[in-house]
Order: sequence, then C-alpha cells, then structure tokens
Amino acid sequence: MIVLLIPFLLLELYLSLQMGESIGFVGSVIWIVVSFALGMMLLQRSSFTMMDNMNAMRQGKLSMQKFQNASMAYFAAAILLIIPGVLSDFLGLFSLIYAYYLQFVAKITPVSKKNNFQKKGEEDVIDVEIIDEHNTN
Repeated sequence: MIVLLIPFLLLELYLSLQMGESIGFVGSVIWIVVSFALGMMLLQRSSFTMMDNMNAMRQGKLSMQKFQNASMAYFAAAILLIIPGVLSDFLGLFSLIYAYYLQFVAKITPVSKKNNFQKKGEEDVIDVEIIDEHNTN
C-alpha cells in the first residue's frame, strides 16, 4: 500500500508546485480553500444523498451494485476534495461526476417490475372482528 502511496504523493507535490507556480500563491490558497469547502459541503450532504440513493434503489431504479458505487464515489469525492492538492482535487471531481452520473441514470431509468423489498402496508393487514359471546354485563 505504501509503495502506491509514495508515487501518488510525489506526483501530488509536483503538480501542486507546478500549479502554484502558474497561478501564484494567492490563487493556490483560494484553490485549496474552495476545494476544502466543496468537500466539506459534500460530506455534510452525504446523508441526504444516501437517502436519495436508497429511495431510488427501493423504487427499482438503482441496483445494489450501482447504489454501492454511487455512494462510495460520492464519499470518495468528498474526502479527495478535502485533501489539499491538485491531483486529489481532480480525482475528487471525476469521482463526483461519476456519482452524479449514476444518480442521473437512476432518475431517468424506468421503474423495474422486480422489487427487492417487501411492501408493507394495507396489503398485509387482515381485518378481523372479535365478538365476545360471554358478555358479563
């Protein structure tokens, strides 16, 4: 794992220094603050996004695999945007685009007939009337 982490960190450092050189110190600080704020906003909204994905899955618009992919991509995007650096920001944006793509596809996909969840409600209710024949009054 560390073998993969070292080249990532070196590439992250190189790209961040190159970007800082081209846009300047103030631009770099603005970049870092904006990406951090976007990542925190995504992290705060993750519970709402998860509920939307769960509703889409419950309606049959999103499979379990796509639900997992969309949820993990959204969470990874938030974390990658919080980490300062150009490479992690671009990876976070790609992950966010992928998560929104899966959610968009779920919204336009017609509801499938196959439902993974049992419906609970009036269909499961048995209406009975109890008559007490031994009334003591």
